[in-house]
Amino acid sequence: MDSLETRIDYKFANSLLLAEALTHPSLAYESKRPHFDNQRLEFLGDAVIQLILTDELYQLFPNFSEGRLTKLRSRLVSRDALCRYADKIKLGSYLMLGKGEDASGGRKRPSNLADAFEALAGAIYLDSGFEPTRQFLLNNFQEFIEEIAAEPEENNPKGELQEHLQSISPTSPSYAIVSQEGPDHQKLFVSEVTWEGLKLGRGSGSSKKEAETEAAIKALDERVWEGFKKGK
Repeated sequence: MDSLETRIDYKFANSLLLAEALTHPSLAYESKRPHFDNQRLEFLGDAVIQLILTDELYQLFPNFSEGRLTKLRSRLVSRDALCRYADKIKLGSYLMLGKGEDASGGRKRPSNLADAFEALAGAIYLDSGFEPTRQFLLNNFQEFIEEIAAEPEENNPKGELQEHLQSISPTSPSYAIVSQEGPDHQKLFVSEVTWEGLKLGRGSGSSKKEAETEAAIKALDERVWEGFKKGK
């Protein structure tokens, strides 16, 4: 427990709140303590995270519309994003799981990590209120907020491409590095984006991320998916 508190730079006044935040329902079931798990704290933490990040984005982007702010917030609080935050503080290693859940990889399960992170935020909120919770969240979200600030949704070609495609089919586009050349310090990567069996575009760059972004831009320019009908 102490090492997690060191990682998050927060000391609980009520250590039971921390224990509750880390207790997965599988352990509560096995130990016959059905009301001592992190589900209620997860419910509370979700709302607290939404409020704090909504306020932060509202201040960062004073000229953005409601719709644009909502898209940005969705990127910050998606399950994938919450898992990144949980991984950053090694939260999975502190979870208290039932034997079956632990044996089946529960410490790395995305749903468990995301839920536990929300529960941890809820526990800090109950332990000491709004401002310490805000500080905890902003400390952990800072680099991701900076990513958002540097690349808002409307300037995110991969996000824009996915939005177009998922209006047609729930299938997400897939990116693959099809070649790379050059010395380690000067690599050139080539990425190809495909969807529903269609090759949508290729792009190159000095990093995998840059190559994928260029592939998405190419796909948006060529719009190969137009006229696509599922099953054909």
